[in-house]
Amino acid sequence: MSSPIRTAVILAAGMGTRLAGQHTESPKGFLEMGAKPIVEESVDKLVQAGIERVLIVTGHLAEFYQKLASLRPGLIETVYNPRFADSGSMYSLYCARSRVDADFLLLESDLVYEQRALDVLLEGDAADAVLMSGFTQAGDEVYIQAPGGLLEQMSKDASELSSIDGELVGICRVSAGLYRRMCELAASEFEDGLHVAYETDTLVAAASGMAIQCPLVPDLVWGEIDDEHHLRRVREEVYPLLRARR
Repeated sequence: MSSPIRTAVILAAGMGTRLAGQHTESPKGFLEMGAKPIVEESVDKLVQAGIERVLIVTGHLAEFYQKLASLRPGLIETVYNPRFADSGSMYSLYCARSRVDADFLLLESDLVYEQRALDVLLEGDAADAVLMSGFTQAGDEVYIQAPGGLLEQMSKDASELSSIDGELVGICRVSAGLYRRMCELAASEFEDGLHVAYETDTLVAAASGMAIQCPLVPDLVWGEIDDEHHLRRVREEVYPLLRARR
C-alpha cells in the first residue's frame, strides 16, 4: 500500500490565451460556475479528500492566487514561475522542486470534476497514476495508450496511438521518485527551450522505465476550460451534472 498523500500541486501559471477575448481580468482558475471560483472548489475537494497542503504554481496574474493563499493560511502556498510567458507546464512543475519532497497529487487549475476523481487515485495501490476518463468529445482531448493499464503513450492525435484506452483528465498521483525523474528529464529538455509539457513529454518519457498506472473511470463527469467551446460545455453540460451528483 502506498503512503498517504497530504500534498497537492496545482499548475496555474498559464496565460489562458485561448480565452483572452473575453476573460482577461482574472486567471482561468477564477472563472465561476457556482458560488466560488473553480480553483477554490478544487481546493475544497482536495481538503475533503484529506489533503493538508496545496501548493499553487503561479505566473500570469499571480496576485489572485497570492490573495487566495492569504485567505487560507496553513493550507495554500504559492510558488512563482518567472518564465510563465515563454514556458510550458513542466517548467511550472519544475519551479516547485525545492518545495516538494513527498508524494503528491498533481492537478491543473482550470478543471471541474467529481470528488471521486481524487478518491480513485488516493484509494488505489499505485504509487504513480494518471487518471483516465471515457471519451468526452470535448475537443482538444489528450488520448492515452495504456496497454494492461500502464501508461505507454499520449497524444492529441489519435492516429499516433496504436490503441486508445481513455482520455487524460489532468489529475495525477506522483511519487517523489517519479517527480525526481520528471525533473531530470525536463532539465535535459530545457537546454533546447522551456516549452515542455509535463504529460506528453516527461510523464511519457518516465513511463519507459517506471510503471505508471492509468485507472479508468468511464463515466467520470469533468471538464477542462481551455477555450470558449470548453467554457460553454462546462457551464451548460458539465457543471449541472456535477450539481446533480452532489
